[in-house]
Amino acid sequence: MNAVSTVTGLRVAAAVEALSITVLLANLATVHWEQITSVAGPLHGMAYVTVIALAFTQSSPDVRWRAFLPGVGGVLALRRLRAPSTRKS
Repeated sequence: MNAVSTVTGLRVAAAVEALSITVLLANLATVHWEQITSVAGPLHGMAYVTVIALAFTQSSPDVRWRAFLPGVGGVLALRRLRAPSTRKS
């Protein structure tokens, strides 16, 4: 998998992760329908694992540890990928 497709996959997985956690929390705060939980829960779990796996293909440890934050980790990892490196060698 090349770098472009990895970043694209990370974008998709991060969006699914953030959207699914939003749906789960909104469902929990309002009607708490089991059907929504039974669909969005596993979807969120798979997106979360995918974000972590794709983040580990990146060379930056900053990207890797951000991916472990549930719900927003994918978005934070993408922001770190786009930000210029401030580390000095």
